[in-house]
Amino acid sequence: MGTVTSTMAAKFAFFPPTPPCYQVAMDEASGKLMMMEMGTRENVDILKLDTKRGNRVVAVYFKNPAASLTLLYSHGNAADLGQMFDLFNELSLHLRVNLMGYDYSGYGQSSGKPSEQNTYADIEAAYRCLEERYGVKEEDVILYGQSVGSGPTLDLAARLMNLRAVILHSPIASGFRVMYPVKRTYWFDIYKNIDKMPMVNCPVLVIHGTADDVVDWSHGKQLWDLCKEKYEPLWVKGGNHCDLELYPQYIKHLKKFVSAVEKSPQLRNGPGPVADQMETPRKSTDCRETYTPNMDQKEKFTLNTEQREKPRVSTDCREKPRASIDRREKSRKSIDCPEKENHISDQPEKARNSIDRFGDMIRSVQLCNIACFKPATKAL
Repeated sequence: MGTVTSTMAAKFAFFPPTPPCYQVAMDEASGKLMMMEMGTRENVDILKLDTKRGNRVVAVYFKNPAASLTLLYSHGNAADLGQMFDLFNELSLHLRVNLMGYDYSGYGQSSGKPSEQNTYADIEAAYRCLEERYGVKEEDVILYGQSVGSGPTLDLAARLMNLRAVILHSPIASGFRVMYPVKRTYWFDIYKNIDKMPMVNCPVLVIHGTADDVVDWSHGKQLWDLCKEKYEPLWVKGGNHCDLELYPQYIKHLKKFVSAVEKSPQLRNGPGPVADQMETPRKSTDCRETYTPNMDQKEKFTLNTEQREKPRVSTDCREKPRASIDRREKSRKSIDCPEKENHISDQPEKARNSIDRFGDMIRSVQLCNIACFKPATKAL
């Protein structure tokens, strides 16, 4: 049985960037590990963590003095910490959270080979580090899983009873369902998120694009339907697998969610409404259009002030966005939409590449291989 499962998993190709996008070295002046390409930063720790499966994974921890919550981010396929570094820095600043990101076994400078079980051990090592090294409590942790990262995220979330919240960004219902629209779960499937979702007891935000041609929007909708404690989702109309961060409502909605769970009680005793919400989840922010997901992204993006520009998406998602300068985009009034369970946010199809100066410091975010879920030509 185990052999068949391994063979099945091999068909879901992992795509660690080759060569890795960063190198790790010891800074002689500070005695701290650093990413050579980024240098040493006072608010950033570079770590090497041992997993229970014998691998050593690299993690990065961004400290924000204004933070009360900590985000544990599991990135998508075909990305590593070198590519995610600037995005992590921006998210930490704009969401006012501490943020830990980590590379899966076989990604970046992490040892071992990528596999489903290794990713579960990898996120456990990162979570254990938050508890033991930084004194972070379970009730102050938000798990963020992007695309393939939704697998380890939901596996851990289903086992943590006092977790503060979960964010699923272009998640998969299961590995097999990405390739074939099956209605049941088979024993050889991997990342069985659809079966684990009902076991998550905290507020869940789902973000998915309606035009995602890698992981269909229906995956995010199925998972949202199964949430015990739903938060209004963000369905990004016209958003594909690799461009959701280009839409201004992405960071707006994240900030709204983090603010809501920050105000909610720290210890939750079963399902209940999240602060700042209606009993029936409202449509996602700026209800003027529909939206789509963003999974394992390989994009360099720039956000332009006072301009509307349609996000450019290359086939391998390695576009360079433009960074916004000195100005904030005037916030658009959000319109309350009729209360429906299955709603799609209404936004201009041409997303404005400017929101709260988000992306001002982002130089190179390469996040996704567009074929990351197609069957591999050879077994890995």
